[in-house]
Amino acid sequence: MSKVFVIGGGAAGMMAAYAAGICGHEVTIFEKNEKLGKKIYITGKGRCNFTNACDVEDFFKNVVSNPKFLYSALYTFSPDSMIGFVESQGIATKVERGNRAFPESDHASDITKALENGLKEYGVKIRLRSEIKDILIDNGKVKGLKLSSGETLECDHVIVCTGGLSYSTTGSTGDGLKWATKNGIQVTECRPALVPLNCVEKYIPEMQGLALKNVNLKIFDGKKKLYDSFGEMLFTHFGVSGPLVLSASSIIGKRLQAVGKLNATIDLKPALSIEELDARVLRDFNDNMNKHLSAVLRGLLPSSMVPVFIDIMQFDDGRQINSITKEERATLVKLLKEFPFTISGVREYKEAIVTQGGVSVKEVDPSTMKCKNIEGLSFAGEVLDLDAFTGGFNLQIAWSTGYLAGLSI
Repeated sequence: MSKVFVIGGGAAGMMAAYAAGICGHEVTIFEKNEKLGKKIYITGKGRCNFTNACDVEDFFKNVVSNPKFLYSALYTFSPDSMIGFVESQGIATKVERGNRAFPESDHASDITKALENGLKEYGVKIRLRSEIKDILIDNGKVKGLKLSSGETLECDHVIVCTGGLSYSTTGSTGDGLKWATKNGIQVTECRPALVPLNCVEKYIPEMQGLALKNVNLKIFDGKKKLYDSFGEMLFTHFGVSGPLVLSASSIIGKRLQAVGKLNATIDLKPALSIEELDARVLRDFNDNMNKHLSAVLRGLLPSSMVPVFIDIMQFDDGRQINSITKEERATLVKLLKEFPFTISGVREYKEAIVTQGGVSVKEVDPSTMKCKNIEGLSFAGEVLDLDAFTGGFNLQIAWSTGYLAGLSI
């Protein structure tokens, strides 16, 4: 039996401690907050979308960074395993649109409760308000921990589950990344991911609060298409947000950082081809020849987009339909199919759901989560260079890597 210390009582930390407990180790979690699972409470708007109930092969398609690294972890502890674990602790679950799994109660606290029950079952000790200052390493081997209080404690193994840099108010302040760098472990460049995007054009904030459904978003670097997807998005006072945009941020973040600006278009009528849309607009024009353009546009667009369209096309607000030329109609149709804006950057970590980047997966054995060069040290969860789209995938990465890390000691 080994003495195992887990740093961080979030999703990965609790699951790592639980798995190490199953193996009969003497386990202690060190959490700097006043309670475990602080970030879990705010996931899924407080409902906790705790996993995605897809099969494992589909899961990999939703992982943005280093999906191959996760093979052992996900096959050892899959989304089905997590649903089974939660239900074994007496918590009923349900699966909603997009295979998103939630506790039936819609209370994130039920997921934390399930984990705390598991920890109790295997005698895991929990030390709250206990901040770790350093990991004690001697001759390439973990010896123990030094707390901020000055206390030092000896152990056989440390699992680092300190999270990334997003949601710093929950305690994710990059401690694990600092310890890794200090001990010669490579950390890849970090950036906010699953995060809203800033835009250049002044007309974007004019549509603040407008949500678009069933639209197609494309993002380009010059002529190269970086992103093309269908779904929902939202205009804000700074730019764009919503599910489509959050997913896009994870794909384009690195390139955006390198070039500074990217061009984007929204297809507001993706179900219609240009020819079909032109026929529809022509029909609307013929039926309303003596009306103002703005009146007809309200039948094609949300009302807050109408003045923006008129401004972009440089039309007079009072322009009548019977004065619009075929070329001007073609400009309108093109704008409906390719509404343009310029992305100038991602928002800050405090608005990001996850961190992209972290402890390099080259430094960690994917079959055990153990550090290759320091004996007695493992990493799990968001501290690693792993991230995925929204829908429960990132929490499942935490459960799977945490479980494998605990099981492998």
